[in-house]
Amino acid sequence: MQSRSTVVLDVCLQLLKPLVALLLRHGVTYPAFSVALKRVFLEAAQDELRSQGAAQTDSAVSLRSGIHRRDVREMARPENPDTQPNAPVPKPMNMAAQVVARWLSDPLFLDADGAPKPLLRVRKVDGFDALVKGVSSDIRPRAVLDELVRLGIALDTPDGVVLSSPGFAPRQGFVEMSQLFKANLHDHLAAAGQNLDGDKNFLEQSIFVDQITEQSAHRLHIVSAKAWRQAFKTVMQEAAARFEQDQREAAPHELTHRARFGVYFYSQQEDLPHAQLNSAGDPVSKATHDAAPRRKPKR
Repeated sequence: MQSRSTVVLDVCLQLLKPLVALLLRHGVTYPAFSVALKRVFLEAAQDELRSQGAAQTDSAVSLRSGIHRRDVREMARPENPDTQPNAPVPKPMNMAAQVVARWLSDPLFLDADGAPKPLLRVRKVDGFDALVKGVSSDIRPRAVLDELVRLGIALDTPDGVVLSSPGFAPRQGFVEMSQLFKANLHDHLAAAGQNLDGDKNFLEQSIFVDQITEQSAHRLHIVSAKAWRQAFKTVMQEAAARFEQDQREAAPHELTHRARFGVYFYSQQEDLPHAQLNSAGDPVSKATHDAAPRRKPKR
């Protein structure tokens, strides 16, 4: 019987394949990645020790991570801020994301079908400037508009500002797209990992179907996007309400949590294994609901 460490290692190696493919496409080779990975192991070991209330000595970090004590000491030295890989997301992008979220969820900026309306700049109540100022008055609406246009999320037309994306999904700006890539996948993996360990019971489920045509996969993509838009409105409205309530009623020391709700869709062409053919040589089709590990909440 395989040990847990062997099972987890095998699973993680499979998970790494798309990430390694991404690294290779952008010129990051194994030697560069293996050196950088040391810091990830170091930080993860420090986080584990901190969560357990244990001392974060060089020896403890070395023992937990497998990194030599000399390397632990070396990596603990302050780095040049310009070389930090986890630079914060620029404030204008954060602001732009909040503006799009409100645009997609506030009935004031939606049409009769619930779709985001084109917004004139100068309208005092339901114009673009009013939308931005309703989120924050710290950044000029023109700056936010320029950011949305730069990222390919909105268009500035004679008929008003038009949202060209169904959500905050930049198609321009590689740094910004990378930040969202990191945030979304990090939290998805964190939820799945804690579910697997039995520490949490986060929502993390999917629907899986194979042996369908390319046309059917495309249709499922359309249906999934439609389902997401409805789910987005429901959760976003609740999130906005909870945020405003907490800002009014909760003490500052209680505002310590964050939450992320997401959805994904993926399809690819694959070879049909012989094992999936029945005795007549025809494909055996299936559609399944893949649930994350579920455990009773701990009391």
